[in-house]
Amino acid sequence: MDPAAYVPDVFDPRIYGAGIPYESYRLLRDRHPVAWQPEPEIQGWPAGPGFWAVTRHADVVRVLRDHATYSSWLGATQIRDPDPADLPFLRRTMLNQDPRRSAGDHGRLRRLVSRAFTPARVDAFAGRVRERARTLLATARAKAEDGAADLVRTVTDEYALLNLTDLLGVPAADRGLLLEWTVRIIGYQDPEDAPAPLLGPDGKPLNPRSPALLGEMFSYARELAAHKRAHPGDDVMTALAEAGLDPAELEMFFFLLTVAGNDTVRSAAPGGLLALARDPGAYRLLAEGRTPLHTAVDELLRVHPPVLSFRRTAAVDTELAGQPIRAGDKVVVFHASANHDERAFTDPGRLDLARTPNPHVSFGDGPHVCLGAHFARLQLRVLYEEWRAAMPAPELAGPPRRLVSNFINGITRLPLRVSGPAG
Repeated sequence: MDPAAYVPDVFDPRIYGAGIPYESYRLLRDRHPVAWQPEPEIQGWPAGPGFWAVTRHADVVRVLRDHATYSSWLGATQIRDPDPADLPFLRRTMLNQDPRRSAGDHGRLRRLVSRAFTPARVDAFAGRVRERARTLLATARAKAEDGAADLVRTVTDEYALLNLTDLLGVPAADRGLLLEWTVRIIGYQDPEDAPAPLLGPDGKPLNPRSPALLGEMFSYARELAAHKRAHPGDDVMTALAEAGLDPAELEMFFFLLTVAGNDTVRSAAPGGLLALARDPGAYRLLAEGRTPLHTAVDELLRVHPPVLSFRRTAAVDTELAGQPIRAGDKVVVFHASANHDERAFTDPGRLDLARTPNPHVSFGDGPHVCLGAHFARLQLRVLYEEWRAAMPAPELAGPPRRLVSNFINGITRLPLRVSGPAG
């Protein structure tokens, strides 16, 4: 085979369990920037029609910004096609809407969340976030076995979950439910991380995002909203409960905030610590205060974006990077590839905690840019500050384990050394 004609597979979720396929991404960016990817059946999940993989930074940004050409509404935003019967349900969330196709719903819903997720409300939680980081890190040190701890289990899962539930206003007794739902929905491709999937009448796994499997979460969202109307607080769920949303919109908001709001930091925090553990020189600059925290946070997000891919559907016949695309084709952008594109970043394989500018796409771009980015950056900055103040330099105490997923860039185990002097 002509090496120039080789198109590596970047679809199979099992690839990502071994590591992000940077070399495959580089080959695609250099030779096939918009590359056709087959969708074979994998682990019982049905085959699909295939899609175009977009790997260069400029093309990824173009797709994310051009909602008239590349639609979230037509086929939703996951690579695998949803059941057509589920599409009306999926379109209730603004993640799967387009400004021009949703009768004004996308803009209206985004404005509602923006008002609920104000920087002032988020910043008011900074003290609580800092105390939580200190407490969790101290507990990890106290309970260390042979000087090491799994930071995912002891720190980052709890940190992301409890910060989000504080902001939402979820009672402490109910917080474990949110983690259970998140793991079920996000980790469904990983046979070790998620519970065994439920099977449909045809023996095939049921999509955990289908309405049939989200009834428990939706019922809880309605009950919590009713409680907030009777007992309002200064939290996001009170703001949403009083915003005049219809029940379906409220349910989907709760779904989106619970899953996306939790898993952004749940994925990024251990990913950032892992990157620092693998580059002691970069961490030394951070520990000595020679690197600004805000640029360090964005560089760690660049090298470990929480989300690996997002899907759009071509609304019209078009062309991208010279490749004709037909209306109805699936077009999938790969954030981790865009963040390592030599055309946008100097020496992208180097962890440069002072990198500026840093036009990473870890929070997306265009009309669907992440509304929780400010809250995520706050949590990550505080965690790294508190690590620098109280913990030894990050050092692997065993092999990490990655989530088997072509969607979420998850770390499910991260054994780090936690005993020893800070520095």
